[in-house]
Amino acid sequence: MLGAIIGDIAGSRFEGRRRNRKSVEFTFFHHRSCLTDDTVMTAAVAQAIVAAEGDYSKLGSLTVASLKLFGRKFPLAGYGHLFRNWLASDETAPYNSYGNGAAMRVSPCGLAADSLDEALELATLVTEVTHNHPEGLKGAQATAAAVYLAKTGLTLSEIRTYINEKYYKLDFTLEEIRPHYSFDSSCMGSVPQAIEAFLESSSYEDAIRKAVSIGGDSDTIAAITGGIAGAFWGVGADFKSQALRILPQEIKKAIKEFEERFPPLCCPGIIKALNRLDRDYLGLS
Repeated sequence: MLGAIIGDIAGSRFEGRRRNRKSVEFTFFHHRSCLTDDTVMTAAVAQAIVAAEGDYSKLGSLTVASLKLFGRKFPLAGYGHLFRNWLASDETAPYNSYGNGAAMRVSPCGLAADSLDEALELATLVTEVTHNHPEGLKGAQATAAAVYLAKTGLTLSEIRTYINEKYYKLDFTLEEIRPHYSFDSSCMGSVPQAIEAFLESSSYEDAIRKAVSIGGDSDTIAAITGGIAGAFWGVGADFKSQALRILPQEIKKAIKEFEERFPPLCCPGIIKALNRLDRDYLGLS
């Protein structure tokens, strides 16, 4: 979860064509770095999952309440127009969005899940309350699946194979798209790129730097990448402490409660080496 939040903070000052940084060389935590809607909504989803107490039949309604609660506490976090209107209204029905907001907030689903099927179910339940367009659900499921597979032991090549077969054709490299890639807030125009940034990475920090380096919707792309990379590589103590200094109390409380309920893996590399429980299920053995 902190992996996504740190990605959001690192990418926050580079969003949009005039501010894009087409390079991996930048100050990771800058005095202008801040949290955005990606962090707020990730915390809201985490809070809803904790509140469900394992009964996910009520997760949809809990998510609606949590999104609105956190969104109204942080009204200037940079929400998209449709979502901002939804937050401010008494409306609880979804609005058929396929924006990348569906994907940036679902890392807690992959982290909380006990199986790949459960990761996909949780992603669907927390997403369909707003982003019920097929492409919105696809982006959320692909991200949550990648987080789950990253935390449970699949290699980079195996995760690539799964995403290629089930969700997106990752038939490009970051180097190929970097010169011409531009802002795209849709799932189909940013989730594959965010996943590719993770798949080309050699560490958590490297993943975030690569995500920012392609430009576009930098904070959201880095949040999506960061959620997966944090599960795979782990997030260093220094990054955690710097991020926590930036975050308001409400967000820190949501992180603490989520991690108490779903403790993060302390040694992802060891787990990757030992855990192969899903390989038969995925047809990768």
